[in-house]
Amino acid sequence: MRKILIGAALGTSALALSAMTASAAVVCNGNVCWHIHETYTYPPSAHIIVHPDGWNAGPGITFREHEGRGYWNGDRWVGIER
Repeated sequence: MRKILIGAALGTSALALSAMTASAAVVCNGNVCWHIHETYTYPPSAHIIVHPDGWNAGPGITFREHEGRGYWNGDRWVGIER
């Protein structure tokens, strides 16, 4: 019985940790949005809006994903140096 309880506790802990690392905020520039796992400082001229994890996009929103640090400006990805 003890082994079952320990196994259940470890499984619950692993599930809780994986849920914490899976969160991602949604960032938008106009109607173009993408997911980020780390909050960056965007230049004010970029007009970026950061939405919390769990934010639901409305109609007319397009999601474009991209690797690396930066933001979408129309159809162009603008990289941000660290």
